[in-house]
Amino acid sequence: MRWDGQKLSDGAGPALLPLNGLVRSVRTPEFEGVTFHEVLCKSALNRVPKNSTMPFTWTINPTRGCLHQCVYCFARKTHEYLDLDSGADFDSQIVVKTNIVEVLRAELARPSWAREHVALGTNSDPYMRAEGRYELMPGILEALTEARTPFSVLTKGPLLRRDLPLLVRAAQRVSVDVGVSLAFMDPELQQRVEPGTPKPAARLQLIRALADAGLEPTVMAMPVLPWLTDSDEHLDVLMGAVAEAGGAWVTVGALHLRPGAREWFLGWLGRDYPDLVPKYEVLYGRGSYASAEYREWLAGRVRRLRRRHGFTERAPRDRAAGEGRSSGKSGRWSLRNDPAEVTARPGAAEPVGPTLSELSMQPALF
Repeated sequence: MRWDGQKLSDGAGPALLPLNGLVRSVRTPEFEGVTFHEVLCKSALNRVPKNSTMPFTWTINPTRGCLHQCVYCFARKTHEYLDLDSGADFDSQIVVKTNIVEVLRAELARPSWAREHVALGTNSDPYMRAEGRYELMPGILEALTEARTPFSVLTKGPLLRRDLPLLVRAAQRVSVDVGVSLAFMDPELQQRVEPGTPKPAARLQLIRALADAGLEPTVMAMPVLPWLTDSDEHLDVLMGAVAEAGGAWVTVGALHLRPGAREWFLGWLGRDYPDLVPKYEVLYGRGSYASAEYREWLAGRVRRLRRRHGFTERAPRDRAAGEGRSSGKSGRWSLRNDPAEVTARPGAAEPVGPTLSELSMQPALF
């Protein structure tokens, strides 16, 4: 697309991936160790399966794979569908749908399009560094706005500030929700867990810019890592910083260890915090989720800290009333649905503490 002199030769390996619509594979010195596979996609809108618990019906992913290198990323398994591994390949073999804007405009122009909510940022971050080169998001945002289609964006990338005027304009016509992922306040730990992402200070500046623009950002404090970032001290500092930056709400949830992500994360944990591996094995067992007892314990402190920092649930703003038909799945709900609350017992003022006493549940390391 832009790196005409960087096309890989036929014997370069990654260029021979069996990707549908592959135009070329390129490398550039600005992204050392990364191969971009530029493809022509046939569809831009991805329908979420009907039996999914996701609160939206459609997603858009301009890329597959992600430069953020988050050791916990739940989407890693999806790279295996491309005959790539969910570890290093997910971080370095990036598929870019170079024609996605044109395809999206055609799909949104169909008479059958019902203007249902569309979520961006569900598989890879639409504002990772590569967006600065490919510049796909402005066209996507404009296409959704012109088609009166409500949407949400979730990102770790301050590059989103480039498109603030487009988001503000869109919010005048359709429902727009913006989420910023920020789960770590210690820059050293954050860079060990998310080595390809901007530091916390940069994301707090993004939250402030969104708030100043009137977009009421939701902050996704996910994932909470047991024994690493689940202490009162850490969560208190995090929520205080988000409140000061103008965040409208904080969504909190414990780490998920789905296949693909599980192996990659536990490998990292074994190298950096080997003493925690047995505790995680007990806490998660063979499943993807922390025990219900742990989630109840986390939910109690989350509610308490939210109250301390002035986060109270509010009705969504009356933005662009009547614009865009909906399936009943709300973007606001999707960003504010809180996994930390799911297992709290009905009627309980505060969930009880964890009973897995052998794990020494009280936060230890942050």
